[in-house]
Amino acid sequence: MTISEYELRLKAYRIKRLDEQEFIYQQAWANWQVQATKQQGKKQVPVYSTFKKFFDKEKFENEILGIETSDSAFKKDNKLINLMKKANK
Repeated sequence: MTISEYELRLKAYRIKRLDEQEFIYQQAWANWQVQATKQQGKKQVPVYSTFKKFFDKEKFENEILGIETSDSAFKKDNKLINLMKKANK
């Protein structure tokens, strides 16, 4: 291994460690968010009552895979309707 290859591997290792540190900080942030509460009347209640309200994996999977749900189709229709309204003015 040459010196330049070694330096490149060292940079790659440092970047990998930085990514791991970022992941740790993201976990800490998520932990703080999930423990958040709000005032409801005289008592404190959790902001997220279920895990799905905190993180909807199915929604993100569908977005990645390009699967349309009724919500996303409705949003696209609104954009089309707004464009048609502007065109007809």
